[in-house]
Amino acid sequence: MTETTQTHETPDGGHSPYTPRSPEYRAAVNALRGLRQDLFHDAFAYRPMPRPNADGPMARRLPGRMREYAAWTPQAAVAAAGLLAMLVAWTGDGGGPAAPVSGLLALAPVLLTLARPVGAFWLSLMATSVSAVIADDFGDWPWAAGSFVSHLTVLTVVAVRTRPRTAAWMWLVTAAYAFFAETVFGFHFGNDSAPMLVLSAFALLAVTVWHVRRNAAQEVTAQQTETAHERSRRTLLEERTTIARELHDVVAHHMSVVAIQAEAAPYRVENPPPELEKAFATIRENAVAALTELRRVLGVVRAEDYEAPDAPQPTLADLDALLANVREAGLTVDKVVTGAVRELPQGVELSAYRIVQEALSNTLRHAPGASARVEIGYVLGGLGLRIVNGPAPQVAPRESTHGAGHGITGMRERVSMLSGEMTAGDSDDGGYEVTVFLPVAQAEETA
Repeated sequence: MTETTQTHETPDGGHSPYTPRSPEYRAAVNALRGLRQDLFHDAFAYRPMPRPNADGPMARRLPGRMREYAAWTPQAAVAAAGLLAMLVAWTGDGGGPAAPVSGLLALAPVLLTLARPVGAFWLSLMATSVSAVIADDFGDWPWAAGSFVSHLTVLTVVAVRTRPRTAAWMWLVTAAYAFFAETVFGFHFGNDSAPMLVLSAFALLAVTVWHVRRNAAQEVTAQQTETAHERSRRTLLEERTTIARELHDVVAHHMSVVAIQAEAAPYRVENPPPELEKAFATIRENAVAALTELRRVLGVVRAEDYEAPDAPQPTLADLDALLANVREAGLTVDKVVTGAVRELPQGVELSAYRIVQEALSNTLRHAPGASARVEIGYVLGGLGLRIVNGPAPQVAPRESTHGAGHGITGMRERVSMLSGEMTAGDSDDGGYEVTVFLPVAQAEETA
């Protein structure tokens, strides 16, 4: 068996488009791309100079009217520098016929930096060339006196308004222009390329340092703000944890006392009736269950690595035990189930159970002696709940405070967590009604 190797060559000895490029080539391409983006792409786009904040530390020390004028200080400084460049061009040209034109050519690029900064740089280079041609003084080349001041001002203002990379490109283009002017038109007596490059380098370096310091200050301020926010959140969580621990200590003590007394109470009565023993046993079971759930919740609050116990969370299948419990507490409650009963996601089952539990607890607390009705509807796309109680047959020892505690808020938080809907309010017959819909996606039901 023989092997043949074929080599594919591109026409004219060129490289294949799949040939890997050298790091130097990629660096050069990225540099040219940066040059195009900074100095050529949307060079004459309208970017007005923003006004400084009138509530700054310096502006606050000025009176009201002066504070409004102080907002225009940067624009006024740029305009003053432009007028200075025009005056230098006018006087440097000896007052000849070209003096007005040289003055306007020195003023225009400086004023343009207020609206189109990158375009002002290119206009300054063109104005420099025109001023050099029409100037009567052949001593300074390639920048006339007015053009020297104008271009140096333009470089500084544009560097302030853009980023350091743009300033570096402007300095390189200025150096290339100076090299070209000296090479092609090198017969002039004076040469101010070196002073221009040195002074502009120092000016751009100072502006770059200012940019770096300002960005660093902004980052430090942002980090300090974020740190203060996180510290505030941590303090809030610590306060909530403290409240939870204190609540646990208080409630756990009283619930333990209730459980112990309920267990010991039948032994203090000679021949207690079975109903009394059953009632005390129910009280003890409820107290122990409450202590277990309280410890579970507190464990989540206390430790981040807390693992939930293996005991299953209640679901709608445990609703009959809950209704039997509240019936023993004296509440007459009926349950109505409509639709095809099916297993729902655990979060929906648990939230539905807790909502019914809280609604019935509110009925016991705010409408003693009233009857209640729990309606559960298994519908397409979700689960519907309706818990309604009638008016209390007797006046409560204190005024009812529907919605004043955290029960309704807790139910709303559970419904909001599942993207459901909930309404709660007084019913027409003077009772109270809670209606909830918990959506369940079809994929979750079939999972």
